[in-house]
Amino acid sequence: MRLVPILLLALALAPARAGAQAERAEVSVGLQQDTSLPVEVTSQELSVDQSQGVAIFTGDVLVVQGELKLTAPRLEVTYSQGEAGRIERVHATGGVTLVNPREAAEAEEAVYTVGSGSIVMTGEVLLTQGQTTLAGTRLTIDLETGSGQMQGPVRTLFQSDGE
Repeated sequence: MRLVPILLLALALAPARAGAQAERAEVSVGLQQDTSLPVEVTSQELSVDQSQGVAIFTGDVLVVQGELKLTAPRLEVTYSQGEAGRIERVHATGGVTLVNPREAAEAEEAVYTVGSGSIVMTGEVLLTQGQTTLAGTRLTIDLETGSGQMQGPVRTLFQSDGE
């Protein structure tokens, strides 16, 4: 059984019980990432507005930064004004999945602010860590520290693997 992530989650949610509802929960999210790594985006179509510094990717969008992968039907990338090629913000919509080899998070949309290394996922958020799931309406992830906060109502489900 993967005890460490479950124990960290249990400690973070100490006031709540499995299946209980809360308004906010601090979580240990293993979606930690080196935000200085390059960001690669692939899609079926790309539309660019140079004057606004915006690129819109549609159709089977895949964003990869190290081990972190994000998929969505639509992605809007905002570039920093004055710094050619520097991504400032990534906004994914239409059903978003964010994964690494250990965890997965799903939501209706996600905003990744590259400079601060934070991702905010909203709309029926589901975080899966092994056999443990956590659901709420908003998940904020700090990619540099791997910490997060789920806002709710927050629902948790702890399952043992029979050991």
